[in-house]
Amino acid sequence: MTNRNIKNNIKLLAIFNFFSDLKFHSAILIIYFTKITGSYTLGMSIFSAVMVSSALFEIPTGIFSDYIGRKKTVILGALSSVVASLFYALGFGYWWLFGGALFEGLSRSWYSGNNDALLHDTLTELGKRDYYDHYLGKVSAMFQAALMMGAVLGSVIANWSFAWVMWLSVIPQIVCLVLAAQMTEPKITKKESTNIFSHLHLSAVYLWKNIKLRLLSINSILGFGISESGFQFRGVFINSLWPLWAVGLGKMFSYLFASISYWFSSKVIRKFGATRLLLFISIYGRVINMLSTGIPIIISPILMASTSIFHGISDVAGSKLRQQEFTQEQRATTESINSLLGSVFYGVYAIFLGFVGDKFGPAKALFISQLFLLPLVWTNWKLVKLESKNRDN
Repeated sequence: MTNRNIKNNIKLLAIFNFFSDLKFHSAILIIYFTKITGSYTLGMSIFSAVMVSSALFEIPTGIFSDYIGRKKTVILGALSSVVASLFYALGFGYWWLFGGALFEGLSRSWYSGNNDALLHDTLTELGKRDYYDHYLGKVSAMFQAALMMGAVLGSVIANWSFAWVMWLSVIPQIVCLVLAAQMTEPKITKKESTNIFSHLHLSAVYLWKNIKLRLLSINSILGFGISESGFQFRGVFINSLWPLWAVGLGKMFSYLFASISYWFSSKVIRKFGATRLLLFISIYGRVINMLSTGIPIIISPILMASTSIFHGISDVAGSKLRQQEFTQEQRATTESINSLLGSVFYGVYAIFLGFVGDKFGPAKALFISQLFLLPLVWTNWKLVKLESKNRDN
């Protein structure tokens, strides 16, 4: 294997990330699901099914990543994503959407932990492991750039045809399958044990005993479960204030700010420190989102979008801190345990959010979500104190 071949993984992963999230339905998916199912609760239950499916497959796929290799795992994830997008596009009824959700969850579980581990292993082989946060920010910015493009185009096209939006979203997933086949497998550290249950047990024990990793996991689980389901639900909130064609614009600003945030995340993190940034971001996010949903006005979607300027920084900072705590042998598996818990929590919370939305409206449902996110201020404060204590020692 040449150094040049393994280096191509970085470029391929960036392009892969762009096409994997070039989903023209990204801004209006909850509206599409609600249109077919007839309620916010059933619509959000599709998102819930995605995450529950992801949770069910999370551990075995994470273990397979550590044992069968990163490249094969990416290919399996891309294939699952193609099938998921086809089910969504067919969308003859609830169970077709549910089938798509199962395959999307499977795709997420193949990607979860593995793709970050692929980048980390590639950089390690190239002798650039210390620049992980730099490269992660750059390749992750591609997600948001794609989502921004898809949100604007998709919401405009949806005015004429939801079906066109869904079928157009299939094409980028096929491109991802082609890109995945061109990646190069990094050298994998030899494992001391080939018993997958022992491997899982050791990873779980390590996660539990590491105080810093526990706090970071709480951040990740609560933040993903509540914030991500709220972000998916935000489309109906925006649509209650703006016309359908403009929903994509509301999401566009979020994706644009997030893309910028990812791109410059490494520089910002190195200047201000990961833990202090996480604390500031958690406070800012709660204040802005509570004001925007507590008093919903025409500029509320723009105010909410402003929190995305810190999304990439928060994501990269959290990933960097977790990767520093992981061992090489359990890197993907330990992250998969973390993702599993987040997916399970999302699965429960998404249905709750849809139920509250049906009863009290989108604005009140999203406001309540912000109340549940307040504990993140405490966990991030504890991380700052822990880092300060370790520095003093």
